Amino acid sequence: MTKAARTKQLIIEQAAPIFNTKGIAATAMSDIMEATGLAKGSLYVHFENKEELCNAVVDYTMHCLSEKVKQQLDRQKTAKGKLFAYVDFLSNTKQPPIPGGCPMLNFGMEADDTNPVIKKKVNKNITLAVATLTNILKEGIASGEFRQPFNAEEFATKMFALLEGGIMMSRMEENSKTMPLIVAILKKEIELLG
Repeated sequence: MTKAARTKQLIIEQAAPIFNTKGIAATAMSDIMEATGLAKGSLYVHFENKEELCNAVVDYTMHCLSEKVKQQLDRQKTAKGKLFAYVDFLSNTKQPPIPGGCPMLNFGMEADDTNPVIKKKVNKNITLAVATLTNILKEGIASGEFRQPFNAEEFATKMFALLEGGIMMSRMEENSKTMPLIVAILKKEIELLG
């Protein structure tokens, strides 16, 4: 990796928690300058504008989240274990996997009406997350681990929506009362599949 590529990556890594916490609109290039210790001119050598940096940050945070989820899933041997690991990993609202919280939720809510490029990126990652859950469920059906007849894609969509909704509710309530309830509901439904 060249020095320029390393610097660009450093900027992305240090900008990611700022954008994910403050939001796209509220993050100023001066925030990035302060975090990186770089002058404005140095930032603009690597990124034409804030939008270009934001796009790179969204890609980076989505990739980080995906890799962290994959690591959790890869530790499990069974479909049920993978689903439980997914639920447990994403439901920790006190220590979210990505600083600032779930980037799909954060960037998605901000970009839904204002930024079609970010909206498309987030939607792609939502689709991938639901597909991952769907594939785990189908593996469980194929192996005989899950015996109840059910639609894997519908169940995966419900799981994803409940977790993301629980994250949002927990953040709005500024407590963790809702998430344990959602985790219990999901784990009970997963248990009933077998």
